[in-house]
Amino acid sequence: MATNNNTTTPSPSPIKTIVILVQENRSFDHILGWMKSLNPEIDGVTGSETNPISTTDPNSKRVAFANRSEFVDPDPPHSFPAIYAQVFGEAWKDPASSASADKAATMEGFAEQAEMAQKGMSETVMNGFRPESVPVFKELVTEFAVFDRWFASLPASTQPNRLFVHSATSNGAMSNDTKRLIEGFPQKTIFESLDEAGFSFGIYHQYPPTTLFYRNLRKLKYIGKFHQFDLSFKRHCKEGKLPNYVVIEQRYFETKLAKANDDHPSHDVSEGQKFIKEVYETLRSSPQWNEILFLVTYDEHGGFYDHVPTPTTGVPNPDGLIGPPPYNFQFDRLGVRVPTIAISPWIERGTVVHRPSGPYPTSQFEHSSIPATVKVIFNLKEFLTKRDAWAGTFDVALNRTSPRTDCPMKLGEPQKMRKQLPMKMRS
Repeated sequence: MATNNNTTTPSPSPIKTIVILVQENRSFDHILGWMKSLNPEIDGVTGSETNPISTTDPNSKRVAFANRSEFVDPDPPHSFPAIYAQVFGEAWKDPASSASADKAATMEGFAEQAEMAQKGMSETVMNGFRPESVPVFKELVTEFAVFDRWFASLPASTQPNRLFVHSATSNGAMSNDTKRLIEGFPQKTIFESLDEAGFSFGIYHQYPPTTLFYRNLRKLKYIGKFHQFDLSFKRHCKEGKLPNYVVIEQRYFETKLAKANDDHPSHDVSEGQKFIKEVYETLRSSPQWNEILFLVTYDEHGGFYDHVPTPTTGVPNPDGLIGPPPYNFQFDRLGVRVPTIAISPWIERGTVVHRPSGPYPTSQFEHSSIPATVKVIFNLKEFLTKRDAWAGTFDVALNRTSPRTDCPMKLGEPQKMRKQLPMKMRS
């Protein structure tokens, strides 16, 4: 466990409640890349970005990144070897190729890897949303802060990255290991750190929450920390009773009566936009608004193209654990860049946050930045792992000395993109 050796007393933060919402399986360029047309400071796309159909053929046709994304189906590959091929432009061969400290990420393998999975899929992964297609994000990016160098914690699928969100480690997991998820992961979480220091937390869920994959949160003493979103969230906001740390979990699965709103392909992104709009407007109307920092991010990139090379040097292994065979991953590089927006009245309009200035020369924004930021804002005793001790903290977006009074009360209404109803969710 990494301790904080800084003995200086931090300045009191105006933030008393941090709200976290993690969506599913979309890259930065896919969702927010075209926002560069609204703000040139954003490291997004210009339309000049391409990928070859064949990384071994110097004369290969190249697929240009376009702006025609709407309803996305099928779901692109995003396993560890698939991500390796996307990032490095070559197939994963053996455990030695996982040692990437001397290997540069080219981001040249997305189109080829997609075509290997399904003919024509390169067009799916090499397309992004026009700003007007994701109107809630368009307004939030304009009104608050966008992080254009926030990465998934590791180049793997959903649950390992979600485990990093609240514990700064996946405890060696690299896939959605059903057996381990059912057993529950044993590592300490930021929830326990908050509880030990006398701070409150609450998990507002629409379906059974993935936070229960942490074994310690299954303890009887935490049962009152779990709330049905539809029954409790608006009431707690209205009454000014939100806890210090709020986690919102959306609908990951679909029925005919309730559409999924997690953005995972093949779910309609407009449903996720509606959900984020609802959460924002509820927080905005709360008497606690001037003490809130709300973060929206995505667990991993889901196989969609992103042009920013993933960091492959100076990334610390959280806890000394190594991934299982055959990959034997060292947890020494990050995953692909994902969309991340910070929302608070303490943020100037149109803020763009690039790479962090510390705490280490190689530090990056990634999911471990969440427990790192909670630790800093609430002055908790210690970090959870070497990873959150290394990660940049997103409180740097709080760039005002007084809260704004002009934050919008309402956001635009998203338009439905999907005609058919998929009946299952894939990870």
